[in-house]
Amino acid sequence: MAQGNEAGRAHIAVLDGWRGVSILLVLAAHLLPLGPKAWHMNHATGVMGMALFFVLSGFLITSFLQKSSSVAEFLTRRFFRIVPLAWLYLAIALTFAAAAPDVWLAHFLFYANLPPQKLHPLTAHMWSVCVEMQFYVGIAMLVALFGRRGLFLLPLLCVAITLLRVTDMVYASSITYYRFDEILAGCLLALVSSGQLGQGIVRFIASTPQWLVATLFALSCLKQAEWMNYLRPYAAAILVGSTMLHPESALARSLVNRVLSYIAGISYALYVFHPLLGASWFGSGDLVEKYAKRPLLFAALFILAHVSTYWYERRWIAYGRKLAAGDRRPECRAGSEKAP
Repeated sequence: MAQGNEAGRAHIAVLDGWRGVSILLVLAAHLLPLGPKAWHMNHATGVMGMALFFVLSGFLITSFLQKSSSVAEFLTRRFFRIVPLAWLYLAIALTFAAAAPDVWLAHFLFYANLPPQKLHPLTAHMWSVCVEMQFYVGIAMLVALFGRRGLFLLPLLCVAITLLRVTDMVYASSITYYRFDEILAGCLLALVSSGQLGQGIVRFIASTPQWLVATLFALSCLKQAEWMNYLRPYAAAILVGSTMLHPESALARSLVNRVLSYIAGISYALYVFHPLLGASWFGSGDLVEKYAKRPLLFAALFILAHVSTYWYERRWIAYGRKLAAGDRRPECRAGSEKAP
């Protein structure tokens, strides 16, 4: 992909734009009535947002592990990024739900999305956090066993998961082993973008019209598109990759702006908190009253997400980075090199 500092900044900006778009799609799917109803547009919009999010996650995680194979550093940074807010929200939501001890355990250890699922209406959206955490542990084990060479197994795993979906006729699921291919498609994109899988795929992504990929991706999120749903992980990855390869394109330029960058920065808190506000006074009343309150709900959600991101999460993230940096001290590396 493009070289140089300018290109590097453009790529990051484009990915921030996609992250902002992904959370806006998810919020729209969960909090707004989308039509036409016969097309199941709320479902399609949510699936689209999550596919983009997972592709971005897989891309960024694999890119990090290509540069640093320290499993301890990786897990420390990711856990301190995800766990503190997740546990805080889960403590609040499960207390309100008067959940049983086994439900608490399944949520706090991030396996509540696995059969038999123990998700509650207030925590139903946390299935994706469970998928993420399970992926972190899985890819960490892969790198611990095989080093960076283990990353080359990810494309094979991606295809295997898609074939499992085809065999079981699963178009979209909250169960990890039916959803991993969306994250793994992002991993594949990271390997492609670094040139480790040859230039053929890079040329294919660069030459495919963005409008065509975007159309295919949109169709692959519709229930009625049936078998096209199996192409969704790859269409999402190609679409994101094309904007990285062509930062001058209209689509890429539309993604690079301060609004989407800010939304991307608070996107995790937006995602985690939105069901709780939806179940509060902000989401109460009959149909007319409920949607009349939606501007207030969105305002409260963005304020809460801002406070959470900059006054709570940021402190945990900084602490996690500090701990991770301790594993990279020269004396630590020297000691590990001398070890048998």
